[in-house]
Amino acid sequence: MNRDELVAFLDEYLQISAYPDKSSNGLQVEGKEDVERVAFAVDTTLKTIERATKAKADMLIVHHGMIWGGLNYITGVHYKRLKALFESGLNLYVAHLPLDAHPEVGNNVELLKLLGLEPKGSFGEYRGLSIGYWGEFDEPQPIEKVAQVIAEKLDTTVKTYEFGEREIKAVGAVSGAGAFALEEAWRKRIDLLITGEFGHADYLTAIDLPQSVLVAGHYKTETLGVKALMGLLKGRFGLDAFFIDEPTGL
Repeated sequence: MNRDELVAFLDEYLQISAYPDKSSNGLQVEGKEDVERVAFAVDTTLKTIERATKAKADMLIVHHGMIWGGLNYITGVHYKRLKALFESGLNLYVAHLPLDAHPEVGNNVELLKLLGLEPKGSFGEYRGLSIGYWGEFDEPQPIEKVAQVIAEKLDTTVKTYEFGEREIKAVGAVSGAGAFALEEAWRKRIDLLITGEFGHADYLTAIDLPQSVLVAGHYKTETLGVKALMGLLKGRFGLDAFFIDEPTGL
């Protein structure tokens, strides 16, 4: 498939231009014109670039790119990554907030799907746009059961902070560093916020509201979108595609 045609499809499907984002989304690094094999990963690292190159990929599609608003100096880690990309001819395509927020293949829709939930509304306002979703069980579920399902289906260790409700009906999902949505969750009476990471200040906010939280790992909660997008491209264009798993444990 022609690179520019694939990029045009991704830009439109993911609504790349609609999101104010620190990440420079879209085609960050241009490589080969023809794309037959596509690697998917959460992060742009030297290791993911090398693994994509070794597997003869023509494009690497990631959630976390290497350009966050611009590059001032091409030294150190930026030099190493760019050198590896240029030498391999690998295209680097990035979808950060657009892949969190997408209503069909986004990280947060996919998190709700793990629990058998359909989104009932948007949630998680960031810079004027909502990037998360919330759903609702037919009957309240014990927080321990919800945690078990997420742990098993994501193959991860989860931690719950049971400061609010323990019987969960409404669930909000904001992957990665989604604790900014704590107060919104509380205001909207969302019983449980599912996110990826949780800091000291987040703990203090949650306990004072109070708001129950389930933390499942920044990396693990953001594998879902790239995998869903991979399946879409395989089915729609017949591209040879594969996922590179490089977990951080965080």
